[in-house]
Amino acid sequence: MFASLGRYVVKHPWQIIAGWIIAAIAIVSFAPALPNSSDESDFLPRHYESIQAANIQQEAFPAAFTPTMIGVFQRTDEKPLTAADQAKVKSFAAELSAKKIKNVQRVVPAPASPKKLVQTLLFQTPEATQGNYQELIDTAKDVRSQLHAMVEGTDLTVGTTGSIAQALDQQEASGNSDAIIGIATILLIIVLLLVIFRSPIIAFLPIVLIGIVSQVANGLIGFAAKGFGLKADSSINQLLIVVLFGVGTDYILFLMFRYRERLRAGEDPKQAMVTAVTRVGEAIASAAGVVIIAFLAMALSSLGMLRAMGPSLAIAVAVTLIAGLTLVPAVVSLLGTKVFWPSKAWQKEPTGARYAAVGRSLGKRPAVFAAVSGVVMLVLAISALGFKPTFDLAGSSMPKDAESVVALHDLERDMPAGATEPTDVYVQSSSTLDKSAMAAYKTKLAKVDGVGQVADPRFSKDGKTADFSVILADSPESDQALDTVAGPLRDVAHQAAPDGSKAYVGGITSVYVDIKSAMNRDYALVFPVAAILIMIVLGLLLRSLVAPWYLMVSVGLGFLATLGATTLIFQGIAGESGLMFMLPLIMYMFVVALGTDYNILMVSRLREEAQGGLSPRDAAAVAIRHAGPTIGAAGLILAGSFGSLMLAGNSLLSSMGFALACGIVMAAFLMASIFTPALTALIGHLAWWPGHGDEEAPPTDQSDELAATGVR
Repeated sequence: MFASLGRYVVKHPWQIIAGWIIAAIAIVSFAPALPNSSDESDFLPRHYESIQAANIQQEAFPAAFTPTMIGVFQRTDEKPLTAADQAKVKSFAAELSAKKIKNVQRVVPAPASPKKLVQTLLFQTPEATQGNYQELIDTAKDVRSQLHAMVEGTDLTVGTTGSIAQALDQQEASGNSDAIIGIATILLIIVLLLVIFRSPIIAFLPIVLIGIVSQVANGLIGFAAKGFGLKADSSINQLLIVVLFGVGTDYILFLMFRYRERLRAGEDPKQAMVTAVTRVGEAIASAAGVVIIAFLAMALSSLGMLRAMGPSLAIAVAVTLIAGLTLVPAVVSLLGTKVFWPSKAWQKEPTGARYAAVGRSLGKRPAVFAAVSGVVMLVLAISALGFKPTFDLAGSSMPKDAESVVALHDLERDMPAGATEPTDVYVQSSSTLDKSAMAAYKTKLAKVDGVGQVADPRFSKDGKTADFSVILADSPESDQALDTVAGPLRDVAHQAAPDGSKAYVGGITSVYVDIKSAMNRDYALVFPVAAILIMIVLGLLLRSLVAPWYLMVSVGLGFLATLGATTLIFQGIAGESGLMFMLPLIMYMFVVALGTDYNILMVSRLREEAQGGLSPRDAAAVAIRHAGPTIGAAGLILAGSFGSLMLAGNSLLSSMGFALACGIVMAAFLMASIFTPALTALIGHLAWWPGHGDEEAPPTDQSDELAATGVR
């Protein structure tokens, strides 16, 4: 199949190129924009208690005042607010109300904090939907501008926080991050390819080709998101950049290294490309298939963001694969050896290469190499036991100096930790609630360990629903607050509800509790399903029941080592309280899938050399010599692409970028280049049981092979 594809592409390159250009123009012209959401509750299924509580709030208390933006005032000298200061803040509320700012329904001045260090204005806007999301962000920008103008020339300063202020900061941070990450990724690819091939044509070729591919992929993702109602987080755009350019460049490198190898073997340029597609096509397709399967497994997640991320990235990789087997060989076949200009290094293989030396040493002492690399990964994996998840997506996805983050910290200087995001307990009955019973219920809630105070209940118009505002003693996103809501608060709320009624605990902390529960469910489902599917692909590719097991063990060890290294750096050294709660799942998808990519490339070459008559140890030595540089170069580029996420300016993407870059480096330089070939050399012929894929292939006449291609 791949031989036929290679022959067709080399014979009809202009048809392939024209087809891609037409497809890109058509898809970009008609593709819908990618939807976006930053509300954690949007990512949970409707059956979770926090979502049911939110629905009750909307039905029973539709006119309830829920501020979506908070103006936080304090004195420039950080002293307590005077009576005149407090009066001025109240006058700002009246002034803003009179301006009739679009989407601002109410502006309510709150009393000064207990120590008079801060005072707030509470803004109510319509509930955020897909249709008014950008409008509300524009409203937040307008309100922020008006407030800053009001305090000019006074003794007051103001900052804004709340959901739509955070959405504004996220959008601005995301826009800057997209540009920074995109530029850093492209520059890195250009520099590394210049160093590897010493050719400006090859250096810029992936940028141009993947630029076209990215437009096609983004358009198809937009169609899929609209057709299936997928919700996407802002970080997906940044991940798409690095996946498209990183993975795309990887596949181009796999092809170009084999193309150069065939040229050095004496084949003419067109035949060399046909042979390259034939030989490496199966490995690239299998590698991409593993990545696609791993990403699609994320569709089994119960979190909407991961369900959107998985198919989106799978589409990107599928488009990149097709381009790698059609568009790239078509363009290179037109350029021929000019693609390497001005370098002449493609004409002869370098002597004394480092990978050749590593291969010879490993072939002689595979047990030593397997033991040392395995121990290194095992030691790092132990640190993974200290991993702590954080559920503060909004705060951790923005720079520390973002206005909404700073204003929130200012507010917490003189307010109870849980006052910024109260937890709501709703009691609902089919008949009118007994108010005396509700008073007793409030007393029971107030006695729960971890609860600071409980407000008197609000009753719905029909008297069948009561709302208790509960202020927790700890910050809403803290482990202590999550433990309080998940354990004693929900237990007491449910058990103490009067006969004939039912209680629901809502609020952002309750959302975090349900997200944590959903993630635990995902770990138990998505990990095994992805692993089984990947092992099936490996088994079919290698015609072996043995190799997939130790390959997955090596990848799993690399995953744990990466999580351990990330935990050690960010929690142990940098002092972060925790890492993004979904980091292990994202790491699993990327590190396992892309790490398996490199394993596939190495083991495929091992099999190829064994089929040429080499012993298991000699096959490992030669495979490292030839496949090692390809995997190393691809790993450097992909790790650098993921590492560019660390330039985003927020801890969420920084930890994700480090983890993915570290995982790719470990997969390329430790796992695929040392651990896997060493294990394969040790296991020997048994590694290919029962297919015996390492048996020597019957000799073929090269002239017959050339004639069969029909390419001259």
